[in-house]
Amino acid sequence: MGLHRHALRTTAVGAVSAALITGGTLGLTPTAQAATGGVRFVDITGDGGTVLKGNVVTPADSDGTRTYPLIVLPTSWGLPQVEYLAQAQKLADSGYVVVGYNVRGFWQSGGEIEVAGPPDVADTSKVIDWALANTPADARRIGVAGVSYGAGISLLAAEHDKRIKAVAALSGWADLIDSIYSGRTEHTQATALLGGVGALTGRPSAELRQTLEGFFSSDLSKEQEMIAWGRRRSPETYVDQLDKNGPAVFMANAWGDTIFPPNQYARFYEELTGPKRLEFRPGDHATPELAGLFGVPNDVWKDTGRWFDHYLRGEDNGIDREQPVQLKSRSAGGYEGYPDWKSVGATTRKIALAGTTTIHTNIDSGADGGIIFLSSVLDQLARVPPMAAIPLLPRRWAAVWQSERYASAQQVRGTARLHTTLTPTKESGTLVAYLYDVGPLGLGKLVSNAPYTFHGQTPGKPFGVDLDLYSTAYDVPAGHRLALVVDTVDPLYIEHNPSGAQLTFSSPANDPSYVSIPLREQ
Repeated sequence: MGLHRHALRTTAVGAVSAALITGGTLGLTPTAQAATGGVRFVDITGDGGTVLKGNVVTPADSDGTRTYPLIVLPTSWGLPQVEYLAQAQKLADSGYVVVGYNVRGFWQSGGEIEVAGPPDVADTSKVIDWALANTPADARRIGVAGVSYGAGISLLAAEHDKRIKAVAALSGWADLIDSIYSGRTEHTQATALLGGVGALTGRPSAELRQTLEGFFSSDLSKEQEMIAWGRRRSPETYVDQLDKNGPAVFMANAWGDTIFPPNQYARFYEELTGPKRLEFRPGDHATPELAGLFGVPNDVWKDTGRWFDHYLRGEDNGIDREQPVQLKSRSAGGYEGYPDWKSVGATTRKIALAGTTTIHTNIDSGADGGIIFLSSVLDQLARVPPMAAIPLLPRRWAAVWQSERYASAQQVRGTARLHTTLTPTKESGTLVAYLYDVGPLGLGKLVSNAPYTFHGQTPGKPFGVDLDLYSTAYDVPAGHRLALVVDTVDPLYIEHNPSGAQLTFSSPANDPSYVSIPLREQ
């Protein structure tokens, strides 16, 4: 299945990325410390007596006669406790007590990496307890926020601690399994990166090591155990409790997030019944808010501050009257507002996937989703997504369907959906679907993609496939086409195609195959 080849490649990617991330953040330390003269480094007793290394920044006018709203900041995966100091100082200057802490299992904090398990959730409540006892924090005005790992822990904490009144979850997850195992396919580069960073900067628990071993070995006997492990760590599992507690929830993510793709965040957002806001921008995991960690003005952190100012300080800044879903297209510069996620792709257009096409497996056709971080960052900064020469893709290993040329620009917004009939020659297999914007010369720019794996099918017997591609916002220029490409190998994912397997796609008269394209209402 190419597993060992992929594992070696993704481990190398993970190690390099870990070094870049860790080095970049540690580079923040001298500047941040110089700029935060009021910072106090503290030890906080977490769940079960585990010592958490933290820091406190209080408003300059704090004199013991008044209290301030509290914001708690759990760190990201693998990053040290100085991660948020630049933003903590800004928040303190605005009138907040801010307590950042290194999550258990990483750096100088005690314990082992629990991957947002119950001890991590309990730790956040313990940090709140400590802040209320040791700082001028107001017990009636408590917020939590974080990036990536800190975002997931913040959402879980708000579901389990009714004292939390506002949340800002930046580049986080709502469904951990749908993030790293969507389409029943292991996201190998993303998970290798997380595992590599965890081993480099922390102490993985035995449970985490066993879960990763089962994940990379594609052990189906461990699948349900892994899914249950992920469900316990997913805010989606406890969404009813979050709705009951009713905190104001702000969520932001990137279209190209290769660790926590946007679909699961959008679905979770729709289930929330309290005050809420959802923002999507170009970029990859945590890249839209990265500059803000260095104190550089940043839209994500600006809106985070506005969110807390309104819901913790009662400031009438208008954020509650704006359209709650804010999107920034990968192709255009401005923001678009929508009343809800359902309105994003209000109009759909189908591309028929006619005829019968058979492809062979185990060979990368040249269509792929790119390289974790690098590809989406290039798209964010230079609008250069992964590309493929569509006419040159070998039809032995890639199925290709194209739309007509569009007379006017098509503003793709939301989630494209593939529906087809598949007949395999083996009981297991993997396919990857790609949506491309194809120019007049046949060069395709990647709009979206998603993997799909099946097991236990009867060889030679057709079955239906329904697959949601990753949500996006992309403008297809006039004169271009959209193309759907399907192949079986992508370096982002583990594939499950036995040697010599073939996949046949058909479009029965009573159940036509198509890809549904969501479009912005004109």
